[in-house]
Amino acid sequence: MKHLWYLVQNILGVIFRHPITGASIISLMPDGRIVLIKRIDSGQWGLPGGMVNWGEDIATAVQRELREETGLEVVKISRLVGVYSSPERDPRIHSICVVVEAQVTGEMVVGDRHEVADVQAFTADSLPLGNLAHDHDRQLQDYFSNKTTLA
Repeated sequence: MKHLWYLVQNILGVIFRHPITGASIISLMPDGRIVLIKRIDSGQWGLPGGMVNWGEDIATAVQRELREETGLEVVKISRLVGVYSSPERDPRIHSICVVVEAQVTGEMVVGDRHEVADVQAFTADSLPLGNLAHDHDRQLQDYFSNKTTLA
């Protein structure tokens, strides 16, 4: 199945030759902890998020992806952290990722069991930094540095 998906991604890349737009969410629980998901494909922790669907805006994609992956609801999108577009940022496909900070609420539940193995909230000093999926280490570094990044 993974081989088929890789083949489809490559074919789509050749046909369209345009990056795919996605969003990642730095999700803050009411107590300030940051929510991460453990990815099925790599076994790494990372920020919740995913691709923007056709006909969907970024804010709607953020709400949908967070709900699908974590069971949480967006209370408020607080700020734009950055836009990350390096072709190497995601090993699966060239994607442009819009990263936002959001205040969230609810009970954490693994939603999409095809993508997510676990959902946990971490204090800033207990985040598993250094081996996060994609470029999520950089996204969190920029967030903690209070930067708005275009990369």
